[in-house]
Order: sequence, then C-alpha cells, then structure tokens
Amino acid sequence: MQKNYLEGVRKQFEYYKMLGEKTFCQLEDQELLWQYNEASNSIAIIVKHLWGNMLSRWTDFLTTDGEKEWRDREGEFVADIKTRTELIEKWNEGWACVFEALDSINESNFDTTIYIRNMGHTIPEAVNRQLAHYAYHVGQIVYTGRMIKGEDWQSLSIPKGKSQEYNAEKFSKPKRKEHFTDEFLGGKKNSEQDSFS
Repeated sequence: MQKNYLEGVRKQFEYYKMLGEKTFCQLEDQELLWQYNEASNSIAIIVKHLWGNMLSRWTDFLTTDGEKEWRDREGEFVADIKTRTELIEKWNEGWACVFEALDSINESNFDTTIYIRNMGHTIPEAVNRQLAHYAYHVGQIVYTGRMIKGEDWQSLSIPKGKSQEYNAEKFSKPKRKEHFTDEFLGGKKNSEQDSFS
C-alpha cells in the first residue's frame, strides 16, 4: 500500500510539473513576467513562490520542520525574476528537491511524523498537503497562460467540443488498472519535457 501510494503521488507531481512546462513552452519570454495588475502574480512570481516552498518543505524532509528559518516567504512574491533561464533554473531546482525527498521515503521511515510550523503530519498528510498546494499554483500558471494566448492557446486538457470523442475512445478499451497520468507521462518524454530535464 505504501509503495502504491508513493508511486501514484509521484506520478501526480510529475503531471503537474509537466502542465507547467507545457505552459512555459507556449509563452514568449516577456509573457512569463506579465501581471494582470499590480496585485496579481505573474507566472515568474508563482514559480519563485513554488521554488521557495519546495526547498523549505522538502529539504531534510524527514528530519527538520518544513518551514525553514532561512526561508524568505515574503521575498518569494517580489518580481525580480527577469529571464526565462532564471525561471527554469528555479523551477528545476524546486522539483529536484521534491523528487529527491520522495525517493527517500521507504517502509522503514513511513511512520515518521513530519512537522510544518510545529504541526505534526503523517507522511501522506504532508505529501498530500504539498500536492494540493502545487496543483493550486500550477492551475494559476496554466490559467494565466491561457489568458495571455487567447485563441492561440493549445489546450492541455480535453479541448472544447471533444468530450464525447475522448470518452468514446476511453470506453472503447476494456476495464484495466491504469494511473490517469500514464497517457501523458508513461515513460515517454516529448521534446517539450526534454528541454526541462
């Protein structure tokens, strides 16, 4: 059960990472810095916040509090990322920290209590908390990208008007055990994903 949980949750993290990257690929460099207004976050700011959160939560995941003393959360919302290169570096550094920590979880330490701001979590609670948090922010990244591109946006989900066709294809296959991300990740990297690995 622990192995199945960890495998499944890793695939979901990989899926949200992929959605972010497919959004970056559709945008010009300056569009990554675009803000709807001064009170809103650009994609670059959201990436910076994710980076800060990831490094704090997942560094020494099993042994130290997830809210590190060295974290500057307020600084994560300062718009000082100026290039795609810097954005991608922070994105990759954050995700590398996530996956390294996930890989450190095993049967012998699965019962470890994980603290975040002195609040104890089981490992599934701590992992699920971050999965939900990252999905929330990746959704913002995708939605911002869609707003920027308008009619030129290439859908990352089932395109409008294609639901029946998509469902017909799925139901034409026999019932089977399969993770929903397998069709997107399934060990096959596309050229967009390769540029971020």
